Amino acid sequence: MSIQETPASASDPILDPAAGPVELTRQLCNIHSVSGDERAIADEVEAMLRRHAPHLAITRDGDTIIARTELGRDRRVAIAGHLDTVPINNNLPVRDETDPETGAAVIWGRGTVDMKAGVAVQLALAVELVAPAVDVTWVWYDHEEVASDLSGLGRAMRNHPELFAADFAILGEPSNGTIEGGCNGTLRARVELHGTRAHSARSWMGVNAIHRAGALLARLAAYEAERVVVDGLEYREGLNAVRIDGGVAGNVIPDRCCIEVNYRFAPSRSADEAVAFVRDFFVDADAVEIVDLSPGARPGLDAPLAQRFVAAVGQEPTAKLGWTDVSRFSALGIPAVNFGPGNALLAHADDERVPVGQIESSFSALRAWLSAAQEPLAK
Repeated sequence: MSIQETPASASDPILDPAAGPVELTRQLCNIHSVSGDERAIADEVEAMLRRHAPHLAITRDGDTIIARTELGRDRRVAIAGHLDTVPINNNLPVRDETDPETGAAVIWGRGTVDMKAGVAVQLALAVELVAPAVDVTWVWYDHEEVASDLSGLGRAMRNHPELFAADFAILGEPSNGTIEGGCNGTLRARVELHGTRAHSARSWMGVNAIHRAGALLARLAAYEAERVVVDGLEYREGLNAVRIDGGVAGNVIPDRCCIEVNYRFAPSRSADEAVAFVRDFFVDADAVEIVDLSPGARPGLDAPLAQRFVAAVGQEPTAKLGWTDVSRFSALGIPAVNFGPGNALLAHADDERVPVGQIESSFSALRAWLSAAQEPLAK
């Protein structure tokens, strides 16, 4: 897709960076941005940056915005967040509430956790920090909540690889305002069992493929997933059936049963090793088709640059147990972590809500780290 250079909107702006990251979160959430319909929010983000951040070189690829400082620093950090959300379910516009469990002030509504609060922190800092201690590549992208091959981040990386060179990357996924290193890999496979059709009144004439699946499902249920320590962080694996189909009619012995399985694997395993494990686990199946595969990412906390970020956040990092786009940065050889306000367990929930205090603390920690100009950040 070609680069689009879109002029700032002539209409009244929706996004006001001077209002700060908390109010920006409200403003961002109230712009319709369900996956596949991100044009309006991408337009608003670009317009805001062109109005308020002349220090940034802006490139647009579809509904992905890339904004870079060009200060000649000896290190560069990429900081990214996605603009889209899962579908709305009577949970917009956002509203201010008190969390029933903690008593904390929260912003309630779709996208507050995943991940408009993280995007708001990034946008506020992108405008404010004219001369950060490192060069920064800010990225806001489309199509994260859908199939991986539609990802705006993946597309932009393919179209403009030169814009993504960096020494370290931060993805604003919700992490309760702490650092979550790397991520698990994920694999989906379709496992087929074959049989022979027959009339159900004469079942002995056939072979029931669904019955054949019973032993395989029992083995899956009995499987104990590993806990794997990678660079000091513990990742939990998982191998589970997530969908099953089979059968022909109410009076026919089925000749086919298909079980879809999802394998979440520690980043110490390569994608090829994950495939080999799944094929070996289902060696007695008639066919194993890998339908989706995304490698994990190691924690990315070895470099002094990352360690200074850990110090700025002030909490011990933990492992990211799901898959995130840090994997895309890791594939480019860029160590990457997840860091953003919000509890990932509330992502996509109808009562999605983010603590105001986490937005403010995430903003302060990231700002302090990027602003450390008096003490140049160590390599």
